[in-house]
Amino acid sequence: MKFIRTLFDKQAPLFEKGGKLEVFYPLFEAIESFHFTPGKVTDGAPHVRDAVDLKRIMITVVVSLMPAIFLGLWNIGYQINSGLAPGVTPEGWRAGLVAALGLGFSPASFLACFVHGALYFLPVLIVTFMVGGSIEVAVAIIRKHDVNEGFFVTGFLIPLILPPTIPLWQVALATAFGVVIGKEVFGGTGMNIFNPALVTRAFLYFAYPIQSSGDKVWVALNPAQAADGFSGATLLARVAEIPPVADGQAWQTAVSTMQINGKAVSWLDAFIGWIPGSMGETSTLACLVGAAILLITGVASWRIMVSMVAGALGLVLLMNAAGSQTNELMNLPFHWHFVLGGFAFGLVFMATEPVTGTYTETGKYIYGFGIGVMAILIRALNPAYPEGVMLAILFMNILAPLIDYAVVSQNIKRRAARSAI
Repeated sequence: MKFIRTLFDKQAPLFEKGGKLEVFYPLFEAIESFHFTPGKVTDGAPHVRDAVDLKRIMITVVVSLMPAIFLGLWNIGYQINSGLAPGVTPEGWRAGLVAALGLGFSPASFLACFVHGALYFLPVLIVTFMVGGSIEVAVAIIRKHDVNEGFFVTGFLIPLILPPTIPLWQVALATAFGVVIGKEVFGGTGMNIFNPALVTRAFLYFAYPIQSSGDKVWVALNPAQAADGFSGATLLARVAEIPPVADGQAWQTAVSTMQINGKAVSWLDAFIGWIPGSMGETSTLACLVGAAILLITGVASWRIMVSMVAGALGLVLLMNAAGSQTNELMNLPFHWHFVLGGFAFGLVFMATEPVTGTYTETGKYIYGFGIGVMAILIRALNPAYPEGVMLAILFMNILAPLIDYAVVSQNIKRRAARSAI
């Protein structure tokens, strides 16, 4: 490390003010800060000295994402191998590489499934960081400020909320849109009002619905298919298509008889993540492990998580009590809503994003509750899009400043009244 430190010190004059490469100082500073902590520290009061900075917060979030990443990679390969007929080998360069490594194609082989899944995830991750990182550096150079670490987390979130077979050119285009329109036009990290990862996902949903629609995602290889995967209805979409019956319990029979590759899907399968879906959203268990890390470290707000669950649970109970003869999603109990779609992932990693959420403590309750209610409303009452978490969070991103303003205004009024007394 001493050698690397010396190397940076020798090159620093070239990038500092007056140097030949002064214009590229943001890029140099970003690479240097990735290897070393800043050398400038406060000597004493009135400055606050704390070991927690933006970089450490970003690292903590990435660590909390690791369970979802690892389980997601394995699940991609598992879905492929589970869909194979005996003696059938999937086509494509990924399958060829897995075969060349001698890993075989068996859902019982953890390594084979993990490597096969990684061959889907890594290209999307690389494209995301190349495009998003380049835009971040370019904007920093133009604005003559340091490169922010905000995209470090966004770069991991974007692949996790996309289907494995998403075309890479669409990933590049959507990432550029999400970073520029979702963040940079507002001033960069800390100033954006929308979650850039969700803006990226929304762009794909509206611009390219065939490859990435709200109710269809990549599912495992079918022996009749000639490629590694194809688009099929998600479990949430299948529930929406269930014809309701008079007793309001159609979901019990229909969900229990839903099959993927000839295997009935149980609630436990959906909770652990053994179902098709976006690359990192399928495992509620992995999301809960990530939630524990974020809550223990104090990075995420438990108020938003609890209120979002409360809002969703309250509306689901009302819908279940009312029942429906035309919409089976109104009869679906909360424990199924919690494990289907992107509810758990949005709850843990999207709704709690500190920049685009509310800042006041009371506002966090309102913000989370609104996301939970709106997510279920979109799911149950919008037949064209039985997944509402993404749109619910984006809509509440818009209302977050207004919520904080209302809360602060009420606090000021109460203080003024107390002072008058």
